[in-house]
Amino acid sequence: MSRVINTQQDQGIGQDNGRYQNWVHMIFSVLPSWPLVIWMVAATLILGLSYGMKANQLVHIFNAGWGRALGEFALILLPSFTLAAALTRHTSAGKTGGAASGVATVVSPFAAASMVCPDTAYAALSPVAGTHKTSVAFGSYAGFKLLFPAGPLIVATGLGVESGSLMLYGLALLIPVWAVAVGWVKFWTASKKEEAEISEGASSGSCEKSNLLIAFAPFIVLAGLLVIGGLMDFSSTPLIDFVTQPKGALIFAAVWSLLSIGRAHRRECIDSAVRRTGSLLLVIGAASAFGAVLTTVVPVGDLVPVQAGLLGIIGLFVLTVIFKLAQGSSMATFAAVAPVAAPIVAASNLPPSAAVFAICLGSFVAILPNDSFYWLVRRDGLGLESEGRVMFILAGGATLQAVVGLVILLALTAMGV
Repeated sequence: MSRVINTQQDQGIGQDNGRYQNWVHMIFSVLPSWPLVIWMVAATLILGLSYGMKANQLVHIFNAGWGRALGEFALILLPSFTLAAALTRHTSAGKTGGAASGVATVVSPFAAASMVCPDTAYAALSPVAGTHKTSVAFGSYAGFKLLFPAGPLIVATGLGVESGSLMLYGLALLIPVWAVAVGWVKFWTASKKEEAEISEGASSGSCEKSNLLIAFAPFIVLAGLLVIGGLMDFSSTPLIDFVTQPKGALIFAAVWSLLSIGRAHRRECIDSAVRRTGSLLLVIGAASAFGAVLTTVVPVGDLVPVQAGLLGIIGLFVLTVIFKLAQGSSMATFAAVAPVAAPIVAASNLPPSAAVFAICLGSFVAILPNDSFYWLVRRDGLGLESEGRVMFILAGGATLQAVVGLVILLALTAMGV
């Protein structure tokens, strides 16, 4: 009988998915199916030409904007994705599968930050999450957006601001933002019996028990180096100074992670990092060029009032929400919005930490079907729920996280913290 009920539910889910896909197709059928980078290049050229820019001037501004900070992003993304690939190799080899579901929930934000990807962290931890899969999903989502070396470092680099004090700021925001998501999940998700049935099939291939410490040692090393760099001045010793700063610490952690896996798999991890970095650098370059042209033809003060502290934070938050709803991907949102917002932040009196986390928090809104993370969690953690309920749980929880974080950020800014 339960098999019949499950079959009927699966058919209902398939019908819901079909209706959604038809609806999306009707809306976007009139638009060309282009990658984001093509849209941004086209929008940049159209914007410049529509405001009467001469060809040489437009190309010059486009070129200068495209190259802005790409070297810094390469130093962040290459080691970050190498670290992620190595950690994925650990989990796929069955080295972290025996952990209790509670441990998986606690580890999830830090795993997502170290892997620089909520999807990868959730996929690695969900087999051992048991009835806590959705909590692990929201923990991964929050960690990626609020913890080093993920969201804050990527956004700070795009804005061209100092990143030294952001680690503690992100940890302070993580706790309430994560807690509200856990409460949301407990209130709205299915009963434990239903969740157990869902997770039974998904976790049947759980890995053998082993030590999480080995798999996540590179992230511990990374955090330790950043703490040491924040407490001590090594400017007289260039090598130590480099490895205790964010970019150097990332490279050191990535090398550590490569040494922890078999030599035969190291080139595969590096190749994966190169592919992922290359595609994002294209998006970042296009977004930087768009930001350069936009701020040339449109006065910065018309975008975000220079004098308005709290309004400026809300403006950056809303700008990021627009990018996130249009793009879906959190990483692509970071890559695209930070270069566009950089001239605005530079011309304003916003505190750097407030500007960075206004963008990070705006990217929480929302987990929708145009985000790959939605389908990963929907298939694995919320498999028997109706499509409408899944959208409500994921989008609602992520939006609640964003609002709670924004309120806290505004309060901290108003108090001058």
